[in-house]
Amino acid sequence: MARIFSYIVHRGGVVDDSAAELAAVARRMDPTTPPSAIVTGWGVDLDAACNALLSSYGEVWKVSNEALSYPNAELVRQALVSILPPNSILLVSHDHFGIDLSPGLSIKVNSVFVSDVLGIDGFEGDSLRLVRQEFGGQVSAHVRCDVSSGAVINVRPGAFKPEQVTPTSSVVLDKSSAVGALKARRRYLETIVAEAGDVDITKHNVLVSIGRGLQEKDNVVLAEELAEVLGAAVSCSRPVVDAKWMEKSRQVGSSGKTVKPKVYLACGISGAFQHLAGIKGNPFMIAINKNPKAPIFQVADVGIVDDVLEFLPELTNKAREMRGVAAK
Repeated sequence: MARIFSYIVHRGGVVDDSAAELAAVARRMDPTTPPSAIVTGWGVDLDAACNALLSSYGEVWKVSNEALSYPNAELVRQALVSILPPNSILLVSHDHFGIDLSPGLSIKVNSVFVSDVLGIDGFEGDSLRLVRQEFGGQVSAHVRCDVSSGAVINVRPGAFKPEQVTPTSSVVLDKSSAVGALKARRRYLETIVAEAGDVDITKHNVLVSIGRGLQEKDNVVLAEELAEVLGAAVSCSRPVVDAKWMEKSRQVGSSGKTVKPKVYLACGISGAFQHLAGIKGNPFMIAINKNPKAPIFQVADVGIVDDVLEFLPELTNKAREMRGVAAK
């Protein structure tokens, strides 16, 4: 069995929610061996991130280098090439950074690259069977790849639920000395924070999120009425912003806001990975879509196949009834 690692992203010492998901994937691939993590960075933030991972990983490989203060994929790629054992399998979150990092890394280490994985079917000898999506999520493709020379696998955020498993022993191993001088042709300049809107969707525990399934701007009121009854906020996917139904500050996704609610109602949202990448913390997800093959159902806790324009008013009325709220 090839050794399996997870590359973990952190910000300010706080590890990304995908860390626990990648640990679950590693355990599914190899239930007999505690998973290992690799973390890069600099200073006290890196130390905090390593310590936070000890509850999920048996080993945490630490790469400390001032050049890695900001996660530049070009530099991280160089560091990983220096420390990854031959024929290793590396799991990476399929987000902006992972998409930047992984293809080039697989070339450098001469291994297989598979993107946007949302299912693990297991091993057959040196072959690993995986599930990913094609044609905008309309088709689930079962693929088989030869991992005898290793692999770099990007895992869709939210596709795997974290497992509450504590390793029998955990240790941080400093691999910094194995990484030489790091040089990049690009450098970090600054982070520009998006302007806040009238509602901060990142602060709400319940979000009623809408997509193009609402068909037109006048139907946004259906989501607003439900959100009012539930004490929630209305968020949206990118097509809603592009159609100018809602402001950019309400957008959830890789090009919008990252949210961490307790409950997420996806109303008429197909479930492309760009949208799901903005949902963290594994909320209880309810998906409403009239297309039974919509990708959102792959990650939803509850899936409802229905016309969202007919279902939302019924749900709002039922919520009012249960709360004793009179209809307007």
